[in-house]
Parts: sequence; structure tokens; C-alpha cells
Amino acid sequence: MSELDTASVTEEQRSQRSGLGTLLVKHRAGLIGGLILLVFVILAVGAPLFAPFSTTTASGGVFAPPSARHWLGTNDGGIDMLSLLIQGGRISMLVGFAAALVAAIPGALVGILSGYFGGAVDTVLMRITDFFLVIPVIPVMIVIAAVWGPSLLHLIIAIGVLLWTSTARVLRAQVKTLRQRTFVRRAVNLGASRTRVMTRHILPHVAPLLIAQTVVTMALAIFYETALAFLGLGDPTAVSWGTIIEDAFLRTAISTGAWWAIVPPGLCVALVVISAYLVGQSIEEGLNPRLRVANIAPRSWRVRPLVGRGTEAL
Repeated sequence: MSELDTASVTEEQRSQRSGLGTLLVKHRAGLIGGLILLVFVILAVGAPLFAPFSTTTASGGVFAPPSARHWLGTNDGGIDMLSLLIQGGRISMLVGFAAALVAAIPGALVGILSGYFGGAVDTVLMRITDFFLVIPVIPVMIVIAAVWGPSLLHLIIAIGVLLWTSTARVLRAQVKTLRQRTFVRRAVNLGASRTRVMTRHILPHVAPLLIAQTVVTMALAIFYETALAFLGLGDPTAVSWGTIIEDAFLRTAISTGAWWAIVPPGLCVALVVISAYLVGQSIEEGLNPRLRVANIAPRSWRVRPLVGRGTEAL
């Protein structure tokens, strides 16, 4: 590949990355979502330092309401709820990140191979993707957790194996357009191998989209882990947001009026899911500006004008 081609590709990658960075700064929703996720990650990493009380010994009364000592009250065992939330977030975020990484590998591999080669390879890989796509996630996870046993490793593998399909389909569509770009054709004409083209030219351009899909997959993994833990199929030795909700439900926190034992972990799950969606949507808008104003745009509620009918949106 000539120096001119290499410089043009490098400059295009730099402009793409700078455009994404600028968008995350200017896009308020994406910035807020990223900051919320960053707070949860910091709390998860430093859980032993931030937790004010122990999560194994009682530090207050049974279902004690929120107070100056216990900001979010206590559960049925007198354990501080804030400490449980911080510790539970560590496990939930761990499952989310690990499952998202497990799903990103086959998703990226299938998407790039299918989009680049096309033909029979595309047909076979997409039929396999369609097969996994129609599998009901929750029932299969229930069966896997019941057969393999309740374990965080089993949950991570089960969630990761079933959540790679959306990543594969999104990357496939992007790669199909990239393989027609001038810099890819030049690399092929100059004798670059298929492996080099996919790793040096295709992968860097789909990496931001892969990151966006991984963030959304992480949120889905946390949601599914919470659902399985609530059904009693989570790891009984680990404290997660799902097990906190399950314990509060089984110990009649709702009927006794102890809302602080069940509402905060649910809000944490909702915040992480919404924040991840906002970050993923911001990155996707950076890659595809058409998403900002569609025919009927859900974000701005503007309508694009018909060709020849003026330049301003209605």
C-alpha cells in the first residue's frame, strides 16, 4: 500500500474518532449517560472502600427506615442497604462487562466475515445468526442455570452466547458498505491479504459501532442477570442487585412497607440500562448522521423535507 493511501486511511480514522469524541461531549444525553456509567464503574471497583458498613453483619434494626446513619435504611437482617447496593453493583457490573465481552467476540467475527465475503459465507452465517436470534433468551437461561447450577460463570457464558446476534447483524451491514470504499479496494488491488484488509482497514472503522453495541449488550446482560437472580437462579453466594430484590420480595418487604429494600436496586438497574442506551445511541448517531433527523425523527420530532420542497425541516 502506498504512503498516500496509508495517510488517507489514517486521516479518515482520526477524523472519525475525533467526531465521535466531539459528539459525546456535545450530546447531552450521551454525556450524562456516560457520567452515570462512570459513577457506577467507580463504585463497583472501589466497593470495599465506599461501603460504609459490612454486608455480612447487622448494623441496625430490622427494616429500619432511612436515617442519618443509614441513608437507605436496612433490610430484614439489619444490614445497611447502601452497602448492599454498592457491593451488589460490583457483581452486577462484573457480569454485565464479562457477558458483553463474551458476546462481542462472536458478534464481531460473524459480522465482519459475513459482510466482507458475502455469498455462501454470508448465507450460512446469517442462517446461524437467525437461529440464535429466535431462541427465547430467558427460558434458555433458566434451563442452563438449572442444569449447570447457579454460578456467575455459568450466567456470563449463557448470557454472552445468546446476545451476540444483534452485534453481528449491525456490523455485517456496516462492513458491506465499507468493502465498497475506495481505500479498501486500493488495498485489495495492491495485493493486501483478506486478513490484513479485515484487521487493518475494516475493523478500525467498525470499532466505534462495536463499542456501542457492547455497551448496550452490557445493559441487557445486567438486566437478564437481575431477572435470573430474582427467579432464584443466580449465584446464592454473591450479592447482586437481583439477589437483593429477590431477598426483599421473599421476606415481604413490600407488604411491610419497607420500600427502601426493593426500590433502590431496581432504580440502579434502570439507571444503568438507560445510561448504556444513551451512550450507545450517541455513538451510533456519530457514525450515521441520518439518525439525528429521520423522516419522522423520534429524538427531535422533525420531518425532513421532500426533494425540491425547500431546505428547512417542517
